[in-house]
Amino acid sequence: MTEDNHSLTTEFILIGFTDNPDLKTLLFMVFFAIYLITMVGNLGLVSLIFIEHRLHTPMYIFLANLAIMDACCCCAIIPKMLQNFLSEDRMISLHECMVQFYFFCIAETVDCCLLTSMAYDRYVAICSPLQYHTMMSKQLCIKMIIGAYIAGNGHSMIHVTLLLRLTFCGSHQINHFFCDVLPLYRLSCVDPYINELMIHIFAGSIQIFSITVVLISYFYILFTIFKMKSKEGRGKALSTCASHFLSILLFYGSLVFMYIRPSSAKEGDKDIPVAIFYTLIIPLLNPFIYSLRNKEVINAIKKIINKRKPHSILKQISFPIIN
Repeated sequence: MTEDNHSLTTEFILIGFTDNPDLKTLLFMVFFAIYLITMVGNLGLVSLIFIEHRLHTPMYIFLANLAIMDACCCCAIIPKMLQNFLSEDRMISLHECMVQFYFFCIAETVDCCLLTSMAYDRYVAICSPLQYHTMMSKQLCIKMIIGAYIAGNGHSMIHVTLLLRLTFCGSHQINHFFCDVLPLYRLSCVDPYINELMIHIFAGSIQIFSITVVLISYFYILFTIFKMKSKEGRGKALSTCASHFLSILLFYGSLVFMYIRPSSAKEGDKDIPVAIFYTLIIPLLNPFIYSLRNKEVINAIKKIINKRKPHSILKQISFPIIN
């Protein structure tokens, strides 16, 4: 096929999940609830960390930025998806598609870097607790966060620029609920070999580096924990790492399956279930994973609730004594 025989596509149709009106209504309610819970959970966690001075430590600063990125990912994807549930017109322009993928890619890349930084933070906290404030200073923490955002922006710009080199003709139906890179490759009338190669090089390099740092960090963490004589100390050390390790398993497992598996660009039948997991479910779960098993976060929530109770306010009011 040549470009002369086909009109170039500047708009796409997001096929989404189903055309059944009843199912669309049900799915709208489900995903709207997921959107609200995700935004409240993540932005609430960010606010809690900002308000509570005891949480102004590197681990929680990383966690706050992770929550911001999870909220950003949801904002980039879910509003358009909800609109498509209520509208027969499921069109999205090429430029809107690029913007959606740009913010999605930033969020996922920054998340990857932050989870790596959090693994290093846990390694220092458990393996070198006396040197923690020296090895994991706030200046280093800020540099890591800035580096994560620079890496996320650079990674997104590379793939958006490579997408713009493609031309789309013929079919303009994206078999997905958002503009992900792999479904767009399948619609290209130009061979996307370079794009696929760059995905494997850049995304693969970032994930391999991150996973390597995480594995090395947790090897030393577990070695240090098993050397501890106190059962209480071992339990406390494991509990501080459990939430982070669970997030890592969920996040990297889904991304590796989606983008690094062989023939990932050609197989479209598994895209949507996996994409739902890493774009919607993980951002939904992260605030609860880090809150429900974290005593410092729970204590900070209790402190704020107690401050707002009526009886605590009444105690602060002094009444004149009447003789």
